[in-house]
Amino acid sequence: MIVGFPPGGPVDLVARIVAQHLSESLGQQVVTDNRPGAGGAVAGVLMAKAAPDGHTLFTASNGEISISPNLYKKLAYDPAKDIVPVSRIGASQLALVVHPGVPVQSVKELIALAKAKPGAINFASSGIGSTAHLCAELLKYTASIDIVHVPYKGAGPALAEVMGGQVQMFITGFGAALPHIKSGKVRALGVTGARRVKAMPDLPTIGETVAGYQVTSWYGLFVTTGTPAVIINRLHGEIASMVKRQDMNERLIGLGMEPEGTAPQEFMRQLNEENAKWAKIIKLARVPLQ
Repeated sequence: MIVGFPPGGPVDLVARIVAQHLSESLGQQVVTDNRPGAGGAVAGVLMAKAAPDGHTLFTASNGEISISPNLYKKLAYDPAKDIVPVSRIGASQLALVVHPGVPVQSVKELIALAKAKPGAINFASSGIGSTAHLCAELLKYTASIDIVHVPYKGAGPALAEVMGGQVQMFITGFGAALPHIKSGKVRALGVTGARRVKAMPDLPTIGETVAGYQVTSWYGLFVTTGTPAVIINRLHGEIASMVKRQDMNERLIGLGMEPEGTAPQEFMRQLNEENAKWAKIIKLARVPLQ
C-alpha cells in the first residue's frame, strides 16, 4: 500500500485503516509503504511503474490525483492514464488551526490580525500544491489577506511545527488535528465544509465568516492501469464491505470522514468533477504553475 506522505497525516491514517481491513479480509498481509515527496508525485511515479496485478495499491487524496495535474506544467506521472480508480473511501472536512499563542479566537479575528499585520502570519502546508496549501491560498484570496506559505513534506511534520510555534497557522484534515485540538496543543478556528462537523458542533465553518468558502478532501484507492477488472471489482467489494463494518466505520468517522465505498465508475465521474473544481480554485487563488 503506497502512500505519498509521511506517517501521521490524513492520507496515511486512512491508508492504515484500509490496509488493516484488507489484511484481515484477504488473508494476506498488506504493508503500508510511505514514500513522501513532491506533493505525492514520488508515490505516483512508483505506482505508475507497478505491475498491474493488484498487489501494489495506492491510497491517495485529491492532492495527488486532482490538484497536481492542474498545478504542474509537467508531472512525472499522469493520474488519468497511469492509474485507475477502485473506490472512493470517503470524504472529510479540514480544520483551520493556529498555535495557542496566536491572539485570535475566531476566523474573523484571524482575518483582522492578518489585515493589521500583512505578511506577519505564516501558514504551513503539506507541500506546494497540496490540499492544505490551496485551502489556505483560497482563504488568502477570498478574505483578501496577506499570509505567507511555509511548505513541509507532509501533514505530520507541518502540524508538529504549528504545535511547536514555528508557524502560526495550518489547514489540515479534521481527524488528524482533533486529538491536538482536544489537548490544547492547537486552537481550532473553523472547518472548511458546508456544514459543521458532528464531532465539534460548536466549531463554525469558515464559510460562516468568509462567504463562498467551501472545500472538502477525499481519499480513494487506486491500482495501476491494466489491472484486470476482476481484481478491481474484488478490491472495490472489500472497500464497500469495510465501510459497513462498525469498527472500521467508526474509525473513519473518528477521522472526521464520511465513509462512502463508491464504485469505480461513479468514482471516475466524481474525479472528473473534482479536476474541474480544483483547476478553478488554482486559477482563483492565482497559484503559479510549478
